[in-house]
Amino acid sequence: MNDVSPPGPPDQPAPAGPPERHSPDAAQDAPRAPAAQPAPGADGWTPWRTAAERALYGQQHGFFVREDPGAHFRTSVHASPLFAGAVARLLRSVDSALGRPPELTMIDVGAGRGELLTEVLAALPAEAAARVRPYAVERAPRPAGLDGRIAWSSELPAGPGLVGLLFANEWLDNVPVDVAEVDLDGEPRTVLVRAADGAERLGGPLTPADADWLARWWPLPPEPGLRAELGAPRDEAWATAVRTLDRGLAVAVDYAHTREDRPPFGSLTGYLDGREAHPVPDGSRDITAHVALDACARAGADALGHAQAAALLTQRAALHTLGVDGSRPPLTLASSDPAGYVRRLSTAGEAAELTDRAGLGSFSWLVQPLGGVPSPFG
Repeated sequence: MNDVSPPGPPDQPAPAGPPERHSPDAAQDAPRAPAAQPAPGADGWTPWRTAAERALYGQQHGFFVREDPGAHFRTSVHASPLFAGAVARLLRSVDSALGRPPELTMIDVGAGRGELLTEVLAALPAEAAARVRPYAVERAPRPAGLDGRIAWSSELPAGPGLVGLLFANEWLDNVPVDVAEVDLDGEPRTVLVRAADGAERLGGPLTPADADWLARWWPLPPEPGLRAELGAPRDEAWATAVRTLDRGLAVAVDYAHTREDRPPFGSLTGYLDGREAHPVPDGSRDITAHVALDACARAGADALGHAQAAALLTQRAALHTLGVDGSRPPLTLASSDPAGYVRRLSTAGEAAELTDRAGLGSFSWLVQPLGGVPSPFG
């Protein structure tokens, strides 16, 4: 969820992308002010990437450094333990493909407060859990009471020889990026923002590197007002992440789009206490934008030095492959085992939420095999 220092899709992501993040019922209080304002540029205006980096990760006062993400939005991890159970089955599949090594690495990038790793360890058989070396990668301080087996760091673990699963759930959408907008002359320019209130104005022309990325991955017609998020920092972050493991699988789960369905005005927004809000980069709220995962996939393949097939698929398809099924139990069970029927009905409801085509099920999974390990998704 938080930042750290050609795909062949069997099931394309839904064009619309998932809805806004959801908040637990307990987190509906009034908006909280940031502990301190992030420092603006000399004239009060900065590019979006700079402003968002300060707002989200500024020392002591950054949103994700200061706040518990689970108090603001309900991800798939928070929605149901079925999600962690599916990730545990994915880890066991990787373990089997690796020949059950003495040490099996599990890296959770953007680990929040360690909820996913905690639940995955609980879902594993004792023999497998004893071999797992779990790493939480997160900029916030280590939470009190976290399972002592979980290594906590703001940096990716260093090899060599690490094999296993790298999993990044809602991480890349919070890697800050700059924003481009087409001006009245039909030319894309950098968008500047004022941290205090989120006001914007156009800055100078794009750097050559940003212009090249835009032309390749998000070409903008010369129509004033069209916008794009410049995803090169996310490509670089993912390329770095996939190089962490020698062999295994790297998976990114996020809001996403591909070159064929980019949003014409971008997707930059804010979330405050679970509700969509104006993206004011003052440290008071989440700042997020959907991810060009096809560009990340290409960057990952380039970083690995080969074109081993990566895949983009919907969360619905991925979780179905991993055994998460939202089918209702047979009504006959209600008579023969009423308590069992209620339990299975509850589980089916949770599974249905995780795989809902109009909700969490439309998240995209980027699955990148590493070192010849086969993907369970085909």
